[in-house]
Amino acid sequence: MALKKQSIRKGMNILANEDIISKEELIIISESWDEKQERFFRKMLKQGGTFKINGVKFSVILEEDNKMRSDGTRDSGPKKIPGADTRF
Repeated sequence: MALKKQSIRKGMNILANEDIISKEELIIISESWDEKQERFFRKMLKQGGTFKINGVKFSVILEEDNKMRSDGTRDSGPKKIPGADTRF
């Protein structure tokens, strides 16, 4: 079982042996992987990092998520609500 084009999203750069690799080349390489290697690669696509599969060194570099709202302001994250044991 090989990867599909939908698996590789925009916002990620994939390097194989320190060279940028295209989706098509990656799909061809993934055809020789077993199920365990493919699951590991999919996990690394989500979190990024450097790893080896079948002697090929892969690096997945993810672009930062800016967390911008539609009005152009930056999201501050969840609000902290004081509990019964904390003071303002």
